[in-house]
Amino acid sequence: MYETLIRGATIIDGSGAPAFAADVAIVNERISLHLAGSNIHAHTEIDAEGLFLAPGFIDVHTHDDTHVIKAPEMRAKITQGVTTVIVGNCGISASPVTLTGEPPNPMNLLGKQSDFSYPTFQDYVSAVEAAQPAVNVGALVGHTALRSNHMDDLMRPATRLEIDAMKKQLREAMAQGALGLSSGLAYNSAINATTEEVMALVEELARFDGIYTTHLRTEFDGIIEAMNEAFATAKHGKIPLIVSHLKCAGAGNWGRSSEIIKHLEHHAQSQKIACDCYPYSASSSTLDLGQVTDDYDVFITWSEPHPEMGGRLLAEIAADWKLPLLDAAKKLIPAGAVYHGMDEKDVRNILRFPRTMIGSDGLPNDPHPHPRLWGTFPRVIGHYARDLGLFDLPVAVRKMTGLSAEEFKLHQRGLIAQNYFADLVLFNIDRIKDTATFERPQQSAAGIEKVWVNGHLSYSSGQLSAQRAGKFLARAVQSPSTSSLVLCEETL
Repeated sequence: MYETLIRGATIIDGSGAPAFAADVAIVNERISLHLAGSNIHAHTEIDAEGLFLAPGFIDVHTHDDTHVIKAPEMRAKITQGVTTVIVGNCGISASPVTLTGEPPNPMNLLGKQSDFSYPTFQDYVSAVEAAQPAVNVGALVGHTALRSNHMDDLMRPATRLEIDAMKKQLREAMAQGALGLSSGLAYNSAINATTEEVMALVEELARFDGIYTTHLRTEFDGIIEAMNEAFATAKHGKIPLIVSHLKCAGAGNWGRSSEIIKHLEHHAQSQKIACDCYPYSASSSTLDLGQVTDDYDVFITWSEPHPEMGGRLLAEIAADWKLPLLDAAKKLIPAGAVYHGMDEKDVRNILRFPRTMIGSDGLPNDPHPHPRLWGTFPRVIGHYARDLGLFDLPVAVRKMTGLSAEEFKLHQRGLIAQNYFADLVLFNIDRIKDTATFERPQQSAAGIEKVWVNGHLSYSSGQLSAQRAGKFLARAVQSPSTSSLVLCEETL
């Protein structure tokens, strides 16, 4: 007898194929597919008539590195149907890290010095396993994290000896299960790294079948040149490339999405390239003086010297202080900000690009986070697929499941397929909606009925389960199967 049986749901299997009817059983953390109405039984049977069942959503771009340990219930993610998070993005990771002082910007997005207690990647793996978060965790190693371990000054290129030390540490982390390397070359702590420095590091990835993800050196006017650097770096290492949160940033860059998509697609004919995107026209990070402008709103989320200014527009703060915008920003830093610096038409173009996955890029340590932390995945389905018709539901789900598992090499995840891990989300297509707003960002999504992680019911009818079932997902030895549907016993 099966442990759980979900009857009557419309199945969106994560492959991009049309919906179909089937009964989904769960046994020993795995999926068993059967003809709809099959004569099988389980200890727990769920009538899902009128609902849709999809693979659990995979958030490929997060900064949940320390959050999965400090707050393992992962409420912001599990309530929107996310069952797996990829951490270590944008060059910043919680491990392997040894700090002698407070973390440099932007590693401070992950926490204080005390939060970085994982000098080896295995230390981090062990901590995640001990915390057993509600979601699965896969991890990249951050280039900036490696730099901080081996350099006395991040505002310069690394020496040959420093690069060799970083390569050794990256090699050790890959052997301990890291998925690959990430970089954040736009940030001051990495912007002086040469292309050759990063190329030397990615040389370590091919032997482990690893991947390279990058927050480009710029997402503003020089984006084509920054993309070319990323393409050349990945090609040098003979490894797949994922461009993080692809966007046209800055008012002077609006309307260029077709150009950058065409450029990416051209290079993807000769090397493996994908990208991720979040479904909002505003970004969020630390307060960057280079992005201070009056072209669009800049919203301050936190400030160390002036915490009372969190939750206000920079322009309002500057007016109160009778200071120019830039001087006000200097007075606030270190600080965090939301930048309303993208055009919605560009966001839609990038979202519907076939090589685009979905990643939230949410900042869980932010006291007033961007609503993408809580609303990204229901927004893709409810707003962009159902309401706007930007793409159909199978395509929307694939961007959040099957494609993500394929690009990040997550073995036997991302599909509703025979013997795959039972990471599942049951949702109401009429009700699914992101409720998080820029004014009230910490709001659970509507329309998510139930979520299973590794076969265990983790969220149901608005309530978190006391049992958390997430696992650490080490780099897969095998590539995921491309089969999206195999039925046992009976066949369709």
